[in-house]
Amino acid sequence: WLVIAVGLVRAYLAKGSYHSLYYSIEKPLKFFQTGALLEVGIVPSSVVLTAFQVMSRVFLTWAVTHSVKEVQTEDSVLLFVVAWTITEIIRYSFYTFSLLNHLPYLIKWARYTLFIVLYPMGVSGELLTIYAALPFVRQSGLYSISLPNKYNFSFDYYTFLILVMISYIPIFPQLYFHMLHQRRKVLSHTEEHKKPE
Repeated sequence: WLVIAVGLVRAYLAKGSYHSLYYSIEKPLKFFQTGALLEVGIVPSSVVLTAFQVMSRVFLTWAVTHSVKEVQTEDSVLLFVVAWTITEIIRYSFYTFSLLNHLPYLIKWARYTLFIVLYPMGVSGELLTIYAALPFVRQSGLYSISLPNKYNFSFDYYTFLILVMISYIPIFPQLYFHMLHQRRKVLSHTEEHKKPE
């Protein structure tokens, strides 16, 4: 994820613009985000929450941004890429220092505080990107299966994407408030330990 961060900064400095920076980090983004599937069940977080988060990001990376080329120049893509990148750099730093039994308070604080801004930023970027993809999906019939066919089965990817967007309504607040609860628990516990007796 540090590779992606450096790639974004270098591309921005070279272009002097933040538009269409996706192309400068497309390959490492696909590689590292798909590789995150290996985390499920390994990282010390809820398996269900980790699986949901990783799968939704992999879906957005491949089934939306990769598949609908027209959205790759959208600023919303940069919004979620920047949010993911900062989040993952902090998260992996947190895990690394925790394994070394030497976790600086700043990293713990960043892990349980910066999500307050980064999570809504990432979700906004994801939703705006899916929304931008809708007209192109409808026009091209991407991934859709229409009747009649020998399996007697139909699938409308356009409708599916709308349902994905609607699913954010109940899921996002749950995850967000879960993280706020975790923040209160972890940081208040840390503050208790820091108080002189």
